Amino acid sequence: MQFSRFGERFTRHTGAVELMTDLGAAMAADLPPMMLGGGNPAHIPEMLAVFREQFRAVLGDDRDFRRLVADYPDPSGEQTFRAALAGLLRRECGWQVGPENIALTAGSQQGFFLLFNLLAGPQPDGADRRILLPLTPEYIGYGELGVTGDLFIARRPAIELLPDRLFKYRVDFAALEDARNVAAICASRPTNPTGNVLTDEEVNRLRALSRRLDVPLILDNAYGLPFPQIVFTDATPVWDENIIVCMSLSKLGLPGIRTGIVVARPEIVAALGAMTAVTSLAVGSVGPVLLRELVASGQIVRLSREVIRPFYRQRAGLALSWLREALGDCEWRVHTPEGALFLWLWLPRLSITSAELYARLKARGVLVLSGHHFFPGLQESPEAHWPHRDQCLRITYARDEDTVRRGIAIIGDEVRRWQR
Repeated sequence: MQFSRFGERFTRHTGAVELMTDLGAAMAADLPPMMLGGGNPAHIPEMLAVFREQFRAVLGDDRDFRRLVADYPDPSGEQTFRAALAGLLRRECGWQVGPENIALTAGSQQGFFLLFNLLAGPQPDGADRRILLPLTPEYIGYGELGVTGDLFIARRPAIELLPDRLFKYRVDFAALEDARNVAAICASRPTNPTGNVLTDEEVNRLRALSRRLDVPLILDNAYGLPFPQIVFTDATPVWDENIIVCMSLSKLGLPGIRTGIVVARPEIVAALGAMTAVTSLAVGSVGPVLLRELVASGQIVRLSREVIRPFYRQRAGLALSWLREALGDCEWRVHTPEGALFLWLWLPRLSITSAELYARLKARGVLVLSGHHFFPGLQESPEAHWPHRDQCLRITYARDEDTVRRGIAIIGDEVRRWQR
């Protein structure tokens, strides 16, 4: 069968396809491998109990049950949830937003697909504009979302070496000065895959750059504030009418309900609602109806602060200690864990590529993600290739402790075989 150009583009093998195929196979296997590559949040017992109780409450309320399964919502998303969320953002963050500033999408991945293609690509005036990623590595899911081709331009970060085998990426603002044909600037905070949290100063400088270029600043806040608060360092949540903040219900522990959130100026929200109406009529109501009361009461913030953040902070510390034990005196560094669900391992003396290391670990029953997938838009000639791209792995610490510890031990054993 011959597919269209659209079909060919969206059926290619990509990092996101590899990630989700591995995840699906792991979940279906009788003896599942050690899944240290996916972004599935942890099964936190306290959070699962809260969600189960919310389901019981919704099922026991006739009106809410109808909203859940029997009625189409507004194309921009279930209205009572959007109103509750706007109230929460006003109280917790001081953002001057209402329901007209909030659009819901079928997961944040679909939200980025709509946003990026709404803003970037061929323009009515004949220009071809791109999404500027000011710091790579960046989220694997961005890379292949352009309907008309590659939508991204990216810049290498500055790397700050820290004590105890840690390092940190920082935005190289000098490398952004020559940015041209930019449709929007986009950065995740905390960053998937590295756990990096842009400092308030970096965010403010990106805000200034976006105003100078007269383009929006998109902040991917899937792990951030005010929920789910998987942030281990100081960070101030920001929004204004030139900023688009993207959030999610997934990292609370609800990836299966596929609910993304976009906070933006009303014309962008209206545009996303129109695109949703054309492509799928409406966004599902399960997430919004299930979480509305937790949002309206502010309990979602308390749970994030008292349950979710401490869980991941403790797990990050454990995973880092296991990594130190497994790799010992090998040549390695890890990005300082400031948030999200991952350790970003840098192996500067690796004698094979991270893609080859991924394949060897997979053969031993450990699934990670090769770092080379996380550099969308970094356009370099072969002679200027950056070796760092092939020296990194993303390792999740959201699985159960035994799985993470055993998987990291095998990673350490395999890395020792391939050190130069």
